Amino acid sequence: MATFIAAAIQMRSGTDPAANAETLRERVAEAAGRGARYVQTPEMTGAVQRDRRALLSVLRDEESDVVVRTAAELARTHEIFLHIGSTPIPLGEDMVANRAFVFAPDGSIVCRYDKMHMFDVDLDNGESWRESAVYRPGEQVVVADLPFASVGLAVCYDLRFPELFRRQALAGADILTVPAAFTRQTGEAHWHVLQRARAIENGAFVIAAAQGGVHEDGRETYGHSLIVDPWGNVIAETAGDEPAVITAEIDTGAVGLARGKIPNLKNARPIGEAQHYAAEARRQA
Repeated sequence: MATFIAAAIQMRSGTDPAANAETLRERVAEAAGRGARYVQTPEMTGAVQRDRRALLSVLRDEESDVVVRTAAELARTHEIFLHIGSTPIPLGEDMVANRAFVFAPDGSIVCRYDKMHMFDVDLDNGESWRESAVYRPGEQVVVADLPFASVGLAVCYDLRFPELFRRQALAGADILTVPAAFTRQTGEAHWHVLQRARAIENGAFVIAAAQGGVHEDGRETYGHSLIVDPWGNVIAETAGDEPAVITAEIDTGAVGLARGKIPNLKNARPIGEAQHYAAEARRQA
């Protein structure tokens, strides 16, 4: 069991990675100043840009990426574990990874995670998204074993695929993470209930740093960064979509208590393939 302060940074990232890196510098300093040992940023910390060509024109490889370099420096300076919720990294052939990083206090990379599920949807308000046209999905479930907790990595739309979080919980994750850039429409409908559900069904903390507000590229994101305890209680939240830092004390002992009360991870049974049965139509008299 361990107790520590966790922080989630809410941003309104623009199209310029260098400018976003400077904002990152300010917000991480604020979080560290409030005693955070683990600090998380949102999805697309480095650039929110829906135009494919414009995005590709500002990206650099991982070694040269300004957010990656700045994050390594900030982790060292503040002696924290810094979780970049994701930033775009080019893969060649005009494809991009939506990649998360966890940096150790010495600035080294603990792990990487590429977002697995692509947001290919058509919404009621006319918004249409095809992430698979730009981003190559990851294939690896990732759990980072930090000194004070085991942390499962996910990004945004992954939230709607509970089997990913169950795999992480069964692998020992105390904390599930969902850094995101949720649209306003989907956020208003589902953000809170899905985050709380993932916490409850896995008996784990959930930390979800979010993008919020109207961005330079015209998209609008929901904000409401959250920290949820293993019983499903929201213990920290930004009030809306403005940039902010939230913190909460995390006691990993609460994970064992929740899983002891509702031992669904232990009680789960293998589920086979669905059986389909056809009913004969009633004969007409």
